[in-house]
Amino acid sequence: MAGHSQFKNIMHRKGRQDAVRSKIFSKLAREITVAAKQGLPDPAMNPRLRLAIQNAKAESMPKDNIARAISKASGGDAENYEEVRYEGYGPGGIALIVEALTDNRNRSASNVRAAFTKAGGALGETGSVSFMWDRIGEIVYPAKVGSDDKVMEAAIEAGADDVETDEESHTIYCAFENLGEVSKALENALGEAASVKAIWRPQNNIPVDEERAQSLMKLVATLEDDDDVQNVYANFEVDDATLAKLSAA
Repeated sequence: MAGHSQFKNIMHRKGRQDAVRSKIFSKLAREITVAAKQGLPDPAMNPRLRLAIQNAKAESMPKDNIARAISKASGGDAENYEEVRYEGYGPGGIALIVEALTDNRNRSASNVRAAFTKAGGALGETGSVSFMWDRIGEIVYPAKVGSDDKVMEAAIEAGADDVETDEESHTIYCAFENLGEVSKALENALGEAASVKAIWRPQNNIPVDEERAQSLMKLVATLEDDDDVQNVYANFEVDDATLAKLSAA
């Protein structure tokens, strides 16, 4: 998971999330609307909606925005969004998975393909890179929730598989099919998580140098700026010295 976590942390330190908060809210609202439309509009009866709302709250999305997103689905006037996954290779043969929610598959495919091509990569067929990844659950808590030992003990008791801790957060991983059960057990032990979601975790990461890392981060940023794109994953990693340079740039 190192590559994904590393560039996410770098972008966060640069304040990128603050600069595009309205875009983040738009993506979160889309997920809430889709979740509410596919199931009941009551988060207590709709696990996907509950997680979508929880993640929106973690990004400080206003309650009115959340309510409007749910109402949009309930009113029947929401766009018919499709969940689409794109797979391909970026600079240096680094594999990427792009998840989108779109009301126009042709537009989304064209935009994603253009981003890959401009970066010197290529968009592939569905399944062309996902066989190198595992679909798992990810639960994130802020570091202040407790010590490493406390979080590790809670994670083990909840049935999680792994925990990664840094100065900012505790990230807990579990089997995809156990995400709901594990997150509920952790909520009882540690309180509400900052985010709970299914992710793609690469089975192996490929080391890249500073120049390649910059190209890949630019590609990821371009993809994430697209309104239809919800998540981007890449299987690269950089060493500590390069990471420090990228964070300071």
